[in-house]
Amino acid sequence: MKKLCLQLFSYLCNQVVVFFLNYLYYAMEKKRNDKVVLTTSDGKVVEAIAPVIVSASRATDIPAFYSDWFFKRLEEGYSIWKNPFNGVPSYVAYQNTRFIVFWSKNPSPLLKHLDELKARKIGCYIQYTLNDYEAEGLEKGVPPLDFRISTFKKLVDKLGKGRVIWRFDPMLLTDTISIDRLLEKVERIGDQLVGYTEKLVFSYADILSYRKVKANLEKNHIPYHEWKEPQMLDFAKRLATLNNKWGYTLATCGEKLDLRQFGIAHNRCIDDELMDFLKVTINPMPTTDLFGNTESLPPDAIILPNNTYATHGDNRDKGQRQFCGCIKSKDIGEYNTCPHLCEYCYANASKEAATLNYYSHNNKPYCESITGK
Repeated sequence: MKKLCLQLFSYLCNQVVVFFLNYLYYAMEKKRNDKVVLTTSDGKVVEAIAPVIVSASRATDIPAFYSDWFFKRLEEGYSIWKNPFNGVPSYVAYQNTRFIVFWSKNPSPLLKHLDELKARKIGCYIQYTLNDYEAEGLEKGVPPLDFRISTFKKLVDKLGKGRVIWRFDPMLLTDTISIDRLLEKVERIGDQLVGYTEKLVFSYADILSYRKVKANLEKNHIPYHEWKEPQMLDFAKRLATLNNKWGYTLATCGEKLDLRQFGIAHNRCIDDELMDFLKVTINPMPTTDLFGNTESLPPDAIILPNNTYATHGDNRDKGQRQFCGCIKSKDIGEYNTCPHLCEYCYANASKEAATLNYYSHNNKPYCESITGK
């Protein structure tokens, strides 16, 4: 009888959690999708979307080059974003924003602004792409590797471990970069980040699927190689072995290939730790039948106390790649604006376009739009 009462109590507690999380999800989803009316700095009354989660940005390096602009716009309460497909501008309001995911190869300019986020009660992650292509000159616009590693550590000291995610992205093969060479590069960085990161996220360069990447590599005379599946498996196996000395969580970004046999998961860069914004279903952990068979957990399972796990509903950002697991957010960046000028860039159609747009931004550094146009 006592056991039955405990089971009933546990069940009721779980149902309360389900109700609360579902209510929170629908409240946040309504906020996310509702448009608001705002008055611009020049007195114009406009309609704007008001996202809860902001991505800053997959389209350009806002932390490296546009930090001052972004925090000025956050203070003003809005910015203008232009649709990359049709060029139509729209307003983005920040009144409901509670979380920002920053993407950068040099987020050092963020350091002076992080207290502003804390004062506004806005949380953040930093997806820090920390590659080592110095010898090959593939990322000529980024600072030296030692500086970038130092910046990583400073950000962790400021934000706490787990809020700065190490990305080595993309894993690129060329005439001079073999799998052996790549693993040496990863090891050089991984050794220095022990104690500062818990995760390594990577992806294989999928060149033929990205017209801009292919065009930029060929224009810059980079002798690239496409990854073949046996090479991907070999790299994953050897990376997992290398990870024995680190103990990082290994995860791929936007990859179809299942590497769980090597302990490598499919990553969600804007992920399930943002539980407040997910629809959650709580289930009992699988049991073992008479024949010793155990039902496997779903890939998006989140382990909870009381021998239960949670899964979220269909909250995936359908604007991303097919195998991207990120939840919905609003990206506020624009393509053709990143002056890192990496040779393999997918976000710039040309170095000339990016340079001109950055010049335009510097002429009007606090304009409503990132380019000042």
